[in-house]
Amino acid sequence: MTAESNRDQTTGSARVADAPAGNWVDRYAPAAARPYLRLARVDRPIGAWLLLLPCWCGQTLAELSMGRSYPSLWLMVLFAIGAVAMRGAGCAYNDFVDRDFDLRVERTRSRPIPSGQVSPQQALMLVAGLSLVGLVVLVQLNGFTIALAIASLALVAIYPFMKRVTDWPQAVLGLAFNWGALVGWSAVTGSLALAPVLLYLGSILWTVGYDTIYAHQDKEDDALIGVRSTALKLGEATPRWLAGFYGGAVLLWGFAAVLSGGRGPVLVALAVAAVHLSWQIATLDVRDAGNCLRRFRSNREVGLILLAGIVAQMMLG
Repeated sequence: MTAESNRDQTTGSARVADAPAGNWVDRYAPAAARPYLRLARVDRPIGAWLLLLPCWCGQTLAELSMGRSYPSLWLMVLFAIGAVAMRGAGCAYNDFVDRDFDLRVERTRSRPIPSGQVSPQQALMLVAGLSLVGLVVLVQLNGFTIALAIASLALVAIYPFMKRVTDWPQAVLGLAFNWGALVGWSAVTGSLALAPVLLYLGSILWTVGYDTIYAHQDKEDDALIGVRSTALKLGEATPRWLAGFYGGAVLLWGFAAVLSGGRGPVLVALAVAAVHLSWQIATLDVRDAGNCLRRFRSNREVGLILLAGIVAQMMLG
């Protein structure tokens, strides 16, 4: 490592390789804060969106089922704050666990811990601080939802280790990442029902699909260092598997919507989301990392389309 790169890292100016060029953290954040914001993935907000959207969809489906005409903005704000905080805590924890692996992967070695911008101890302090923010959000909700959300922590804790023991760590990520579909529903109703469970199961399939696309960026390095993934497991057959994952997701989402009272607008939104997912499959090139990253990031639009359909149904009655 050159003296110049060491100075860059000390001042917080060294950007992360897979962060969007010109992101606000690199351009505007104070130099001392940049490594911590990067560790929390604030420079790459797609993960926060993908964590948040199942929460919002669970919330709005519950409100639709109760005949409400518009979603609770208070709950939506709480979920947004919680998603950003807990996604940041989860990423910092994951990077702490994977710090030795990340040092050996081209795309991840510029992350704050392996590059030396943040120490492992500082990363754990960030995890604790962001978790406290999540706790403040959580205690605003009903008792059942608090207990339900706390139950997800076991999945969050074990996920980083799954790539060491199974070819399907993306399935465990799906279990953890989409728990908000259940939490969103219970925050409104104080209980669970079949509809949010179907929304949750569909979202797990969706996550397995999009994170398999994401994992194709690192498959060569992963194979060399012994990290396992669905990208390595499925290989060139990935598009056929994606058709199953995404098709199952849309089907389960459709059942959840119908059980919640969804009709025309929600079903139209599902059809549009299905077209978008089909585009991902048809245009995916698993040998092109840039192609994979763009299609992975486009899944924010899938969640927003579904959310828009639910809200439109609420407003139209």
